[in-house]
Amino acid sequence: MTELILTTFDWVPEMPRGFVRDIRVRWALEEARLPYSVNSVPFRARSAEHFSNQPFGQVPWLTDGDISIFESGAILLHLGERSDALMPADPRGRSEVIEWLFAALNSVEMASLPWVIFVFSGETAETPGRKRLDEFLKSRLQHMEKVLVGREWLAKAFSVADILMADVLRLVDRFDGLTGYPACRDYVARATARPSFVKAYADQMAHFAAAD
Repeated sequence: MTELILTTFDWVPEMPRGFVRDIRVRWALEEARLPYSVNSVPFRARSAEHFSNQPFGQVPWLTDGDISIFESGAILLHLGERSDALMPADPRGRSEVIEWLFAALNSVEMASLPWVIFVFSGETAETPGRKRLDEFLKSRLQHMEKVLVGREWLAKAFSVADILMADVLRLVDRFDGLTGYPACRDYVARATARPSFVKAYADQMAHFAAAD
C-alpha cells in the first residue's frame, strides 16, 4: 500500500481553524484507519508547485503514490474506494453513498456557502439579495430536515457522504443557521461526536497552532 500524504496550509488565521477542508480528509482517514502523513504549504506565498497540485491555490490535496487528487469530494470518493468503512462495496449501497456525497456538494453547500459568506461579512441589512440567500438555504434545510428525521445516517451505515454533509451543516450551525432544524442539529452532533472527528479536529487545530 502506498503512503498517503495529506497537504494543507502551514497556518491560517483563527477564524477558519477547525473548518479548513483538510478536516474532511483527516476525518475519513481516521475512520478508515489508513496511515497517512501531513505536509504543509505556505498560506501566504503560494508557489507554482502548489498551483500544479491545486489549480485554485486552495487546500487540501492528497497524494497516493503517483496520484495527486484535489477537491475534498473527489478525495473522499477516492478514499471510499479503498475502504468499506467509508463506502460499501455492493453497487446499490455504493450508489446511495455517491448520490448523497454529491447532494452535499451540489444541493446543500451550494446554498449554504454563499449564505455563510454573507453572514461572515457582517452585513445584516434586509436586502433582496440577503432574503434570496436566506430563502434558498431555508429550502435546502427543510428538505434535509425531512430526510434526517427518519434516519441515523444518509445511507445504511456511516460513510463519506456523512463526513461531507455533516461538515457542510456544521458550518451553517456555527452561525446559528440550524436553529429550528433539530434533526439537522442532532445529525451534526452525532457525526462530530465520533472519535475520528474529535481526533481530526484536534489534529487540525494543533497543526495550525504550532505555526503561531
